[in-house]
Amino acid sequence: RYFAVATAEEGVSLRRLGIGGSILVLTGILPFEEEALLEYGLTPVVHSAAELAWLDRVAARRRRRLRYHFKLDTGLHRLGSCAGWEDARRAIGAATHCELEGLMSHLASSESFGDGSFEGQVAAFDLACRRLEPLLGPAAYLHLANSAAVLYGRRSAWKSMVRAGLALYGYVAAAAGPAPPPLAELRPALTWKARVLAVKTVAAGETVGYGGTFRAAADARVAVVSAGYADGYPHALGNRGSVLVDGQTAPVIGAVSMDLLTVDVSGLREPARGESVTLLGAEGRARIDARELARRAGTIPYVILCGIGARVARVYV
Repeated sequence: RYFAVATAEEGVSLRRLGIGGSILVLTGILPFEEEALLEYGLTPVVHSAAELAWLDRVAARRRRRLRYHFKLDTGLHRLGSCAGWEDARRAIGAATHCELEGLMSHLASSESFGDGSFEGQVAAFDLACRRLEPLLGPAAYLHLANSAAVLYGRRSAWKSMVRAGLALYGYVAAAAGPAPPPLAELRPALTWKARVLAVKTVAAGETVGYGGTFRAAADARVAVVSAGYADGYPHALGNRGSVLVDGQTAPVIGAVSMDLLTVDVSGLREPARGESVTLLGAEGRARIDARELARRAGTIPYVILCGIGARVARVYV
């Protein structure tokens, strides 16, 4: 019944696909997006008193009443009002054409235990909620918990709604400090596959890929796979990544190209042209997950999961 997106454009896409319910635009509405806000019934997150005043003028001109969520900056120091609850109360009270549907904030380090940052943000949010309670309706949403706050049982942040992100893919951020075990065991929910375009022999001493970063020590059978950094497979995984071929691990050799990977399948059952290999997921007991790819690429699992490009076909099961 309730969806959250990053941008107005994403919200419009959901509406055009027939998605009903509420759609919260987390990064707010820019001045040139106000028509989309009204036409598609999007609910913006408002990040300042000035932004709320502008939104109220928009609603007054259109003779509409708009729902919104007000975001408080409790320590992340990114988006959100950091002027204090007093200024927020004045701005909310002055916006007569807008309906406050929720208060929210964003945790900076919900997976960190022992440094007090989580507790400080929750305390600041709770204080603001108490001060602003007279302006909130009985069904207003209060929310700041993310996946880690849910999975590590940090119930003080749960409020009336939580915003699960990474957990939807079956992952949770690694905890720092004296953390309890997660409340649930998650399994990766996403598998990424790509097709083999060709298999060829590379003679000993020959190089593979741009820059010749891989040189064959012996004759090798090399599969060319239809995925590359334009699809979101990190360039940093050249000579570091691996894929699964028929339940066996096969190393990525040479540089990752825009549209192609080269994989050493010597000694394995040779994949046929058109056969799929697994870039992310499991085949039998063999597994490659986003954490492992991120570690090899020197990044974080979010980058791997969010980076899978739009031209990669999605199959929902």
